[in-house]
Amino acid sequence: MLPRESATLEYKERVSPSFLKTVSAFANFGMGRVVFGVDDDRRVVGLGDPVGDALRVENAINDGIDPRPDFSLQVDEGARIVTLIVQEGAHKPYLCKGRAYRRSDASTVEVDKLEYGRLVLEGSNLYFDQLEAVREDLSFDLLGQKLAAAIGVADLDSDVLRTLGLQDRQGRYTKAAEILADANSMAGTDMVRFGETMSEMLDRETVAGVSALRQYDAALEMFERYYVLERIEGGLRRRHELVPYEAFREAMANALTHRTWDVAAHITVSMFPDRIEIVSPGSLPSGLTEEDYLAGHVSMLRNPTLAGVFFRLDIVEKFGTGIMRIRDAYEGAPIGPSFSVRTGSVAVTLPVVKSVDLSGAEEAVWSAMAKGRRLTRSEIAEGAGFGKDKTIRVLNSLVARGLVERLGVGPGTRYRRV
Repeated sequence: MLPRESATLEYKERVSPSFLKTVSAFANFGMGRVVFGVDDDRRVVGLGDPVGDALRVENAINDGIDPRPDFSLQVDEGARIVTLIVQEGAHKPYLCKGRAYRRSDASTVEVDKLEYGRLVLEGSNLYFDQLEAVREDLSFDLLGQKLAAAIGVADLDSDVLRTLGLQDRQGRYTKAAEILADANSMAGTDMVRFGETMSEMLDRETVAGVSALRQYDAALEMFERYYVLERIEGGLRRRHELVPYEAFREAMANALTHRTWDVAAHITVSMFPDRIEIVSPGSLPSGLTEEDYLAGHVSMLRNPTLAGVFFRLDIVEKFGTGIMRIRDAYEGAPIGPSFSVRTGSVAVTLPVVKSVDLSGAEEAVWSAMAKGRRLTRSEIAEGAGFGKDKTIRVLNSLVARGLVERLGVGPGTRYRRV
C-alpha cells in the first residue's frame, strides 16, 4: 500500500488543472511530490499516456505558475505513473492564477493576507524586523543601559543605531528598533504562576507595549521569585534552582528573537509547581524542518536584526545553539526538557528537577509567599489555606531551616522568603 497523502505528498488520478495549486504550495513552503495515476484510495490506476501526460504537466506549470518554479518529472512507463517533484523556490510568492497556496496537512489552501506578505518578504530577501517602523517617536533608554554595560557603548547615536540595524541609511527606524524601544505598540509576554491546576492562578503579570528587553528581564524576575531558593548552609548562602536558570534564560531569549512579531499574540509563560511552559507565536521559519529544529544544528533566523542585538548583549548565541544549550542545562538530570512544534507556535517545557525537600505543608506555605514580599501570618495562612496554629508551626520550621526570615515582633511581625 502506498503511503498516505501528507503535507509533502499528493495523489492525482489524472492530470487536471487543480494540481497547479499544489505546485504553488510546494514552491512557496517546501518541496513535495505529486504522483499522477493514483486514486484517492491510494490504488495505482495508471495513466493512458504517461509520456504525453508528463509533457502536459510541464506545459501546464510553465503556463500556469508565475514565476516558474524548479521542478522535475519522473515517468514510470511500467506502472504508468508520473511523479512531479517540486522544490521550494527562492523567488516567492509562486502564484497560480494570481493567488498563493500552502499545504495544510494533506489539503491545499490559499494563504491569508499575512502569510502572503511574509512570502513577499522572503522573495525579496527581507525580514519583518528590517522593515520601516510605523512610529518615529522612539526612545532607547533600556537598550542604551544594556549596551553600555555589555560592550561599553556610551552614546546611542545614529551611527550606532545604523550599525545595529535599527536605522536605515535615511535615518528611518526599522521594526527591530520599534521592538527594542522603551515604548511601542508591539505584543508582549503574559506570565502566570499556577497552583496545582490551571484554574488556580497565584500570580499574573502581562508585559506589553515595551521593549523586548524589558519583557526578557520581567520573565527572569518572575522566575527568580518562584524557582530559585536561597538557603543558609554552614554559614554560607546557597542558591538552589528548581528549574535550571540557564535553560529558562535561553528558552525565553529564543522565544523573543524567533517569534512572529507581525501578529498580536503574546508569548505565554505558564509556571506550574512541576514545570514551566513557554509558548512562542509562530511556527518554524519556512525551510526549517522539525527534525532540523529538534537536532539543534540549524539556525534560520526569523528576526536577524533583533537576534544580532541580543547577541551583542550576550543574551543569545548567534549560531543557533539554543536547543542544545537548553538540553545541556539538564545534563545529568533524571528528566529533561521537551519541545513541541505546532501549527502556529513553538512550545518548550522545562520540568522541575531539583527539590529542597519541603514537606507538603512547607511547599504550600512557600508557594503562598512571593519572593521579596513581607507578609503577615494571616496573609500567608490565607494563601496556603491553613489555620493559624498550623501556619505558625510551618513558618517556624522554615525559619529554623534558613528559608524564611522573621521580621519584627508582636502584631507587626512579617515574614519574607530568604
